[in-house]
Amino acid sequence: MAKGREPRSSFDPLCKGPTPMRIGCPTEIKAREYRVGLTPESAGELIHAGHQVFIQSGAGLGIGADDEQYRKAGATIVADAAAVFEAAEMVIKVKEPQMGEIAMLRRDQTLFTYLHLAPDPEQTQALMASGATAIAYETVTDRHGLLPLLRPMSEVAGRMSVQVGAHLLEKTQGGRGILLGGVPGVRAASVVILGGGVAGYNAAQIAVGMRARVTVFDKRLEPLEQLDREFEGRLQTVYSTRAAVAEALADADLVIGAVLVPGAAAPKVVTREMIKTMNPGSVMVDIAIDQGGCFETSRPTSHDAPTYEVDGVIHYCVTNMPGAVARTSTFALNNVTLPFAMAMANKGVHAALSADPHLAAGLNVAGGHVAHEAVARDLGMPLRRPEWLKG
Repeated sequence: MAKGREPRSSFDPLCKGPTPMRIGCPTEIKAREYRVGLTPESAGELIHAGHQVFIQSGAGLGIGADDEQYRKAGATIVADAAAVFEAAEMVIKVKEPQMGEIAMLRRDQTLFTYLHLAPDPEQTQALMASGATAIAYETVTDRHGLLPLLRPMSEVAGRMSVQVGAHLLEKTQGGRGILLGGVPGVRAASVVILGGGVAGYNAAQIAVGMRARVTVFDKRLEPLEQLDREFEGRLQTVYSTRAAVAEALADADLVIGAVLVPGAAAPKVVTREMIKTMNPGSVMVDIAIDQGGCFETSRPTSHDAPTYEVDGVIHYCVTNMPGAVARTSTFALNNVTLPFAMAMANKGVHAALSADPHLAAGLNVAGGHVAHEAVARDLGMPLRRPEWLKG
């Protein structure tokens, strides 16, 4: 059917409930992305609530869930992504849609996934042209102003960053040939973590557990105080200034970039000049790469080609790190996304967004316009919140 068509019945899934909603989940197509938007258990919950769920054949194989498990939960298995997009009123994914997927979106559809639009004008323009309503996991908030749908992936990425960094420091991987925790009589590696939020905190947990020498930088005193209390002197906390970061990098073996500004592009905390002072074979892992990266020398990489060197320093900038541990990541993500998906299915998208300002904070694109302030600011685009959004 034609793009921009009217909904199939007098029921508008964007506006009204509790009429059953048709929910689709395609196979992720980003390189080496094995996660899936809905587990069989989540699909079963939506079906039990009276909704229809369409799963692309093979979508769950990366987490060990075959089509039969989805069938047992009551889902309909369809052959390809086109069939999912054709059937669905709400599409639930994990990673940002690729251009071929955006081309299948309609204005009467809702997309619920990670988007990371601030550093990506091409994707933003394409989503605007589709007319669809796009809700980003990473900007949904909670009553404390935190990001509950980003948190589990930040936990995974933070913990993975040290695991990855320790491996890359091995000489066979091009690193300095340093064991992160050292041994008696030999100094442990120096790990610098930029950002004391969820990702940084989890990176610190693993690095301290591996007996590295750990320093965490942040411009907020509250997370630094929390880290100091919890780790009882087993790491150092430093207020982040350019001079302090530059001094630490000159001695660092592993640098982890975990800087986050919700919905906005990440600030460039590390400059090229700072990197030139680092020891050859040192490693930098940029967790913030989905938001453009917090190192001046960062550029997106994939699991197929995860690293590159700048001035002899190894850079790891994979944009979907948690995809490497797909089963853990998928279940952790579904634990937090399902309640919001259920609310939109039960109430209708417009009603759910209007009733919940925290879910409404996830609205990034609607009616052909950017609807999130930080995204609009960073991309230099007009901000236009939809008229139907109340509150």
